[in-house]
Amino acid sequence: MFNKIVVAVDGSALSLRALNKAVQLQALLPNVEIYLICVYKHHSLFEASLSIGRPVGMDIPDRVLSDYAKEVVIHAKEHAWQQGATHVRGFVRSGRPSRVIVKFASEKEADLIVVGTRGTHSDKDGILLGSVSHRVTSAAKCPVLVV
Repeated sequence: MFNKIVVAVDGSALSLRALNKAVQLQALLPNVEIYLICVYKHHSLFEASLSIGRPVGMDIPDRVLSDYAKEVVIHAKEHAWQQGATHVRGFVRSGRPSRVIVKFASEKEADLIVVGTRGTHSDKDGILLGSVSHRVTSAAKCPVLVV
């Protein structure tokens, strides 16, 4: 049924609830692998240079966001293991979250994508721009479980 499950995590409580569902599925199905992915928005060097009052030694936004995304993945892996998960791998990517999640799932030949209903964005963003979970469900080639 499911062999590879991609779980999008962003540090929000809802993404951890999505992860919990994936761990529950893993407990029911033998040999399921869970792939965690945290996506951050890329900032160009030009965007980074627009900050006039940037202190000396301050990292460019991409480095800071990448480091934060790595921490999110580490925390999510620890959370999954505490919930009883066995095969969990973590990944960090940059780009538009919905596109990156769908592309990543395709590359990994995932059988299922699990996402939270909302992440760290406000309700207003979800209504006006379309939520990441909505975009993923529209573009994914495999089933998507929205938690």
